[in-house]
Amino acid sequence: MQYLAPPRRPACPDDAVASPGRRLCLQVGALSAAGALAGLTGCATGAAAPPGPRALPHTTGLELPWGMAFLPDGRLLVTERPGRLRLVEVDGRLVSAPVAGVPEVEYRGHGGLLDIVVDRFFERNRQVYLSYTAACAGDEPPLNCLMAARATLSADATALENLQPIFRQWPPVESGENLGGRLAVSRDGMLFITLGDRREPGERVHAQDLAYHQGKVVRIRTDGSVPGDNPFVHTPGALPEIWSYGHRNPQGAMLHPDSDELWTSEHGPFGGDEINITRHGRNYGWPVITYGCEYDGCAAIGEGPTKAGMEQPLTWWGQPSIAPSNLLLYTGGRFPQWRGSLFVATLAGLALWRIELGGSPAEPQVLRREPLFAELGQRLRDVQQSPDGGLYLLTDGAPASILRIEA
Repeated sequence: MQYLAPPRRPACPDDAVASPGRRLCLQVGALSAAGALAGLTGCATGAAAPPGPRALPHTTGLELPWGMAFLPDGRLLVTERPGRLRLVEVDGRLVSAPVAGVPEVEYRGHGGLLDIVVDRFFERNRQVYLSYTAACAGDEPPLNCLMAARATLSADATALENLQPIFRQWPPVESGENLGGRLAVSRDGMLFITLGDRREPGERVHAQDLAYHQGKVVRIRTDGSVPGDNPFVHTPGALPEIWSYGHRNPQGAMLHPDSDELWTSEHGPFGGDEINITRHGRNYGWPVITYGCEYDGCAAIGEGPTKAGMEQPLTWWGQPSIAPSNLLLYTGGRFPQWRGSLFVATLAGLALWRIELGGSPAEPQVLRREPLFAELGQRLRDVQQSPDGGLYLLTDGAPASILRIEA
């Protein structure tokens, strides 16, 4: 893995920093500006778009969408956090009636209906998988948990049938933030689910505790059972679903198209956003190590950016935070100049980051990073590749839209 050398001065102009407090952090925070901005080679400031591919409207009229998944025929399923699943036709038309049969969600904070992925054998079994927050226990205060379910999409794509919960976070918590919630299905039929630390100081410490699901990535079979080769199956007191730990808020997940290894994108605190290759039993450090700092005053967190026995990210960002959402490695033919690039959608960064990679899938190197489509000024919640090699972006908010990238 390769880490880009830190610049000596902020790589972004002052007007890209959102508040006086953030300017202060860049100048005198516990992390130096050089350390905080390591590897930042571009800034989404709303500059004019250079010649090249354009982002064009594909679908409009969405409310707080979170995840999208292509069906083999090119139609899209899109989740909306208030608890709706929408079908989008190949030409971008939004089907007026939501898909019926979705699970009941707790729509609070950052929660609700979150991600959706399609089974790799969908044409044979029509299976889809959903993540969502649900009320799990308690009235005062109400407690929630992140859940995952599988269901069968009806032949006419108007309803989910045979809905079956297959994962429930333990223990339930009050916080509705830093949820994680992204899904990915591997070639061997394993479902990965990312779970955030839930942000509160009393919760985030559990990212290092194998008795809690907070701050973890879990791995289960698509029927909800636990694989016998999970790393902590035989560890006393550990939850057997856990695949990796020490995560803050991983909101992106993909399986590498060649290696089938899990890659995740993760929100840091104030700075310290990361891309990780998320491997069997590894500890990714939060909140013991981080390249970020506290939001208020940029106080140091944990023991610094490195520690023996804890993983380093493939690449990371300092201040201003980009808040990465989903990611993918592009394999299509529509944009040959981008084939093999890693794309990361961002929320606070208001851009789609393209990361040029070298090396092998097992030992990749970051060669170059650049923000794309910053002129749109849009928070991007998801990025997906269509079956015919197209690229599509999902914006955040209400109203929100799907954008289609055209050469």
